[in-house]
Amino acid sequence: MEKRCLTETAHGVTLREVHAPSDALVGRNKKKQMETGLEALIKGNRVDSSLQAIAEKIYNKERITEADGLLLFEKGSLPFLGALANHVRERLHGDATYFNRNFHIEPTNLCVFSCNFCSYSKIYAKKEEGWELSIEQMLHMVQKYDGIPVTEVHIVGGVHPKMDLQFFADLLKAIKDHRPEIHIKAFTAVEYDYMFRKAKVSVEEGLKTLISHGLDSIPGGGAEIFHPEIREKICADKVDGDGWLKIHETAHKLGLHSNATMLYGHVEKYWHRIDHMNRLRNLQDETNGFQTFIPLKFRNMDNDMSHIAESTVVEDMKMYAIARLFLDNFPHLKAYWPMLGRHNAQMTLSFGVNDIDGTIDDTTKIYSMAGSEEQSPAMTTEQLVALIKQVKRKPIERDTLYNVVKDYSEVELAGETGFSTN
Repeated sequence: MEKRCLTETAHGVTLREVHAPSDALVGRNKKKQMETGLEALIKGNRVDSSLQAIAEKIYNKERITEADGLLLFEKGSLPFLGALANHVRERLHGDATYFNRNFHIEPTNLCVFSCNFCSYSKIYAKKEEGWELSIEQMLHMVQKYDGIPVTEVHIVGGVHPKMDLQFFADLLKAIKDHRPEIHIKAFTAVEYDYMFRKAKVSVEEGLKTLISHGLDSIPGGGAEIFHPEIREKICADKVDGDGWLKIHETAHKLGLHSNATMLYGHVEKYWHRIDHMNRLRNLQDETNGFQTFIPLKFRNMDNDMSHIAESTVVEDMKMYAIARLFLDNFPHLKAYWPMLGRHNAQMTLSFGVNDIDGTIDDTTKIYSMAGSEEQSPAMTTEQLVALIKQVKRKPIERDTLYNVVKDYSEVELAGETGFSTN
């Protein structure tokens, strides 16, 4: 009966739900039950033999191929994929689910590029429709968090022709001079490509300059879909896939960690997604510098691709699950909760995800302007902890490099109205 539920349920059933009759099953019993259930899944006669073979590879910790990944997209049911992804997630992290206390600075939404999927940026010729912040204004944003235990400031924005390498180096230095301990995760590969070309310096030289002024790590934005066939359709005028990968490779060799993203659910095919993830997996084999992969759902409000329907929740969960299965050398898989909404972010925790980003504190407009579920994205530490505990996971506050700041699994928080000062 349990196996029938696993193979026939249409929505969101996972191995953990099917094989966990009570919350009292923990530790060894839970692990034994999970393994027994996965073995039944591999051997079950209601699962296609080709999918069984892939499940057996995953169970035996073997790398799946590009063809395997494509087959999972084409033939894998949601319960099947969820069971496998949850197995890998729990093998790597148990129930630990990470978040951090962070805020965003978006220096400008004016941009020299015109990506068809973008609802955030305005072309530079229409300056009156956008914003551009001075270093003093951005430093004031940092100062608002004085005395509050945030650990990260995340800086990304449009590509502004007058915000050059020296401008951003001065910004990083001003932030570090004011708050030396805060981790600065800043600028996408698209921003780097433009500022380094404009400054006529190599990627290595440009990154070294920014590192010397306070840069600590790099976010994963701007990756979109690497394949030139798709990139030509959605973002033809910005750095190509090879250029994006080269910037991250150089950063890794200089000692910086970075994240990686993929914009899915628009004009790409499943094989484009696999190609994208395979390029990331290959680079990670070489450098081991990526920390986290973040699938980003295409949102269709107020952009040049508004005629394209957004992916369903089922497709979203499949994307997360297959990412967890394919990217076997990426430690972490993140669901960006402002983009998905809180309920869907909770669901991803049964489909391979072990990180749901941070408190953010309503400091980003990138996804709210595109029609994301969260139009005022802010959560207190208490709310994030409660969201994670509601689905029987363990909330762990981390810093940017995944050092544990505090384990909230046995902590009761009450009455918090803003950032916790605990």
